[in-house]
Amino acid sequence: MKRAFLSVTDKTGLVDFARELSALGYELVSTGGTQAALEKAGLTVVNVSEVTGFPECLDGRVKTLHPAVHAGLLAVRDNDGHMRRLAELGIAPIDVVAVNLYPFKETINKPGVTFREAVENIDIGGPSMLRAAAKNHAYVTVVSDPEDYARVAAEIREHGNTLLKTRLELCAKVFMHTAAYDALIAQYMAPKAGLDPLGGTFTPTYEKVQDMRYGENPHQRAAFYREIGYRPGCLTQAEQLHGKALSYNNINDANGALELLREFDGETAVVAVKHANPCGVGIAPTLKEAYTKAYEADPVSIYGGIVAANAAVDEETARLMHSIFLEIVIAPDYAPEALAVLTKKKNIRLLRLPTIDAPAPEGMLDMKKVRGGLLVQTVDDRLFNQADWKVITKAQPTPGQVADAVMAYKVNKHVKSNGIAVCKGGQTLGIGAGQASRIWAAEHALERSGEAARGAVMASDAFFPFPDCVEAAAKAGIACIIQPGGSKNDEASIKACDAHGISMIFTGMRHFKH
Repeated sequence: MKRAFLSVTDKTGLVDFARELSALGYELVSTGGTQAALEKAGLTVVNVSEVTGFPECLDGRVKTLHPAVHAGLLAVRDNDGHMRRLAELGIAPIDVVAVNLYPFKETINKPGVTFREAVENIDIGGPSMLRAAAKNHAYVTVVSDPEDYARVAAEIREHGNTLLKTRLELCAKVFMHTAAYDALIAQYMAPKAGLDPLGGTFTPTYEKVQDMRYGENPHQRAAFYREIGYRPGCLTQAEQLHGKALSYNNINDANGALELLREFDGETAVVAVKHANPCGVGIAPTLKEAYTKAYEADPVSIYGGIVAANAAVDEETARLMHSIFLEIVIAPDYAPEALAVLTKKKNIRLLRLPTIDAPAPEGMLDMKKVRGGLLVQTVDDRLFNQADWKVITKAQPTPGQVADAVMAYKVNKHVKSNGIAVCKGGQTLGIGAGQASRIWAAEHALERSGEAARGAVMASDAFFPFPDCVEAAAKAGIACIIQPGGSKNDEASIKACDAHGISMIFTGMRHFKH
């Protein structure tokens, strides 16, 4: 008689699968809760203790870790020596294994979970059985996902056994599953132990949210994965209220909008993003005013863009949004009247994210894939300490210019380098993004700003290597410049500012974004 070992936390589809195996002549071996569920369904089950000749002990911590189980899993069936030894020891081979693991992920995601609870939900015997069965997939069918039960049962019914191709696929799924399980435990344990997140190896764990229709371009395949655990303020926590599924580019752009929006803590702000760069930002006492500023900053680029707001969308603001084509609106909430207005458009995606202003979780990392490797860094979650600013020119910024300098620097932190942002009165006027030369970025931002640049503030994400950006700013009428400083040629820029009566602030903190 063939033997199947079933021991699962997730009992979805278990009884039907076990019933199929029993009908196909398999002896069922099981443990604890799984055995109880099968016997309740009227199936005959052998307890693992009868197989091992040893009782479960240590509150169930030890039950399958026994030679009678693992020899039955690992014996090479066409190795005469292996099979003689099994017979001498009175051990029967195990042909099918269905195991899934203690709910470690679900446990650590529970509010208020203790460290002890988390540790108790680290499965030891389950991964050991899965890995043993997967290693011996030439002879053993191992199932770690209930979705595969029907396929396995159908193949055994048709062929007398699963196909080798199927067993190899199931083997690969096991090692992917146990690798992710162990990596998640390591991610949980490492910060509690005070280990450096950028240590000798880096093994993050993500789970799929959805398959995408395509990636950046239609010929590219793509999927969206999320970090395991509660991550407030992230797109993975957003509730989609209206519109078709988000695309790869939608998610990338929307994430950029949220990252910038979080800079405006305590201020009503609206951020418009196009192709991962901000195209308009407004801050004001009301959402309607903030949106109007963001729209008027660049009414051309916002078309087909993404808008993120850190206040609930009211009917008045919704009517303004409805007047143009927007891909996505993200907000902490929507008034019912606002939803009634916005949902009249079939293609707009509406996302609700109540935790939209949540800061980045402690220990969060930023990753960028390169061919053959991975760049990992801590998140750029700092801006500057205004107390550390240095006004290094004869001219001093006015209080209004200081406020605009803060805004411009926040915006420019999220502009692709080389980046320049021009702001005045709580509104972006022009943004120069992703240029190979800083002067080109400045010229682009100043050209977009037009006459409104007179009396405005210009921010740069890195220092000026030459005074050419100051000269361009002076020609446009810029009154104040904010930049990190630190160039060997700073003095030339300072002298140029003094010559034109422009105030300049050094922050001491660069914000490249590549």
